[in-house]
Amino acid sequence: MTHLRYLAQQFLLLLLTFIAAKPLFMLFNGGAAHPYAFGDVVAVMWHGLPLDVAATGYAVIPYYLLLCIGIWANLPLKCLTVFYRVANTLLAVLLALIFVADTVLYSFWEFKLDGTVFNYISQPGGALQSVSPLYAAGVVAAFATAVAALWAAYDYFRPKKTLPRERRRIAASIAMLLCGGLLFLGIRGGVGRSTANVGMVYYSTDQFLNHAAVNPAFSLLSTLSAGTDYASECDFFDEKERARLFGGLQFGGSDDGTDSLLTTRRPNIVMILMEGCGATFVESLGGEPGVTPCLNALANEGVLFTQCYANSFRTDRGTLCTLSGYPSFPDFSVMKQPRLCRRLPSIAASLARAGYATEFLYGGDINFTKMKGYLSTTGFETILGDTHFPLEVRRTHAWGVTDAIVLDTLFNRFAAPAPDGKPKFTVCLTLASHEPWEVPFEKFPDNKHTNAMAYLDDCIGRFVQRLRGTPEWSNTLLVLLPDHGIGYPEDITPPDPRRYHIPLIWAGGALVKSQRYDMVCNQSDLAATLLAQLRLPHADFLFSRNVLAPSYTRPTAFHSWSEGIACVDSAGCTVWHLASERVIWDKPEPSAARQDAAKAYWQTAYDEVGRLNK
Repeated sequence: MTHLRYLAQQFLLLLLTFIAAKPLFMLFNGGAAHPYAFGDVVAVMWHGLPLDVAATGYAVIPYYLLLCIGIWANLPLKCLTVFYRVANTLLAVLLALIFVADTVLYSFWEFKLDGTVFNYISQPGGALQSVSPLYAAGVVAAFATAVAALWAAYDYFRPKKTLPRERRRIAASIAMLLCGGLLFLGIRGGVGRSTANVGMVYYSTDQFLNHAAVNPAFSLLSTLSAGTDYASECDFFDEKERARLFGGLQFGGSDDGTDSLLTTRRPNIVMILMEGCGATFVESLGGEPGVTPCLNALANEGVLFTQCYANSFRTDRGTLCTLSGYPSFPDFSVMKQPRLCRRLPSIAASLARAGYATEFLYGGDINFTKMKGYLSTTGFETILGDTHFPLEVRRTHAWGVTDAIVLDTLFNRFAAPAPDGKPKFTVCLTLASHEPWEVPFEKFPDNKHTNAMAYLDDCIGRFVQRLRGTPEWSNTLLVLLPDHGIGYPEDITPPDPRRYHIPLIWAGGALVKSQRYDMVCNQSDLAATLLAQLRLPHADFLFSRNVLAPSYTRPTAFHSWSEGIACVDSAGCTVWHLASERVIWDKPEPSAARQDAAKAYWQTAYDEVGRLNK
């Protein structure tokens, strides 16, 4: 049967495309960070077949429908040619875009292509700021080459003559119907209870090999169809058990007995969110020596939280976690949801109600990831981005204005009196310690990551030195923490808690004395902890705890990325992988309690965001 032969030919052609993309993905992203052997390539292709078959099933549907029609209608060659060339062109462009984006972005994200990419696609300039023009040109060339190669292969196998009318139409129709059933089973992932999902191809303890096995087209499609029924996500427990487990995590605890760290109830507050500055760069937290001497000095003279963990892996999420004391979700960014943002609490809004003047300063595009909308909705009166700076300095870094200039501006604005004599709350988000790590500094010329962090530290040191010389210093609380952690050194994978370990330092003349706190906590706990020090209410911060309260007796921290959720306590870390529905990190000793805590936390968080979304 000619129609059946063309269907099988198209199916095999597309299936081979998906299979062939896997070794190319591994070749580009392997190396010292992700070593593998030839046997691993074979295993990846074999274990990835179920999702390749599912993705092929989706892609071949238009061809299937046309060939079904052709059994009963004599389609002219011109019609076949036009259809195949249009379909092949669209498919070649789409698959090339998916393959190239997945392969290139993995080195930055370390997870497979999914709906996260659409958070940035409306502002492609932001992504291009992380790479050099030569790199971007190489990506474009790879995309063009892939389109040409795929189109040529697909066009070669298109029908070159009118398909003969099937003489046994009933038999041919039944055969095609059976093929349709097989396509459905392939798309579904078999006849079992579970349908095709990303986790079904995971087979190794090495996450790189698991990721290589995942079909990127399927991964993207599955996240696009997830919908926004947040309350139905992460339904691990019945309501009674969820409430019991979450209640044990001590959110909403009492402030009674909290010692004051401040000399005044209304200090001026300046918060510096340090782009990606993980604990691995801070010597006082066990990081590389000599990289951040300023942070080390401030940690010694101020208040250091030694076991603080970031909630997230992205700036938009981590900024919101810090300022609103809200969770970071694996599969979407709250900052990009205006409906949710306007219902969030925030430190800025709480301080504005207490009489503070509030300001946010950033040297980059303040509209990127809808940041300006979130900031204006949550209480910041003055919001300054790159357009606040002179034209000649707006491209002093790939992402905008370099940190030295931004922190000089921060000093000039913060040292000036606030309108009406109000106390000030100013937040500054840095950007230079972000790929491509190009900074005007040469302390560690052989290591871009370390050198960029050293530059950030130097800029902060100069800012602090200048601020010390002003009358403002004695009434200033300086809060330093990153927006998120970092996967450095390269052996730190997304599940590894070292990736989320961050410095949290309070400094300034408004502190009573130096202190060191070793309890586990989250960056999202900053909101309740800071407001409690100011004797301001924080009951509306449902996911933020005053970690300095005597009632904080079960120290825990939570973090997530696109594939997993985790809980850290004083005994270790447990990570639950969402797609494969299993624990992938449980060190140093397995803990069912940590696993339950992680599940209860995110089930509660999804329930709450579902309530806000109504």
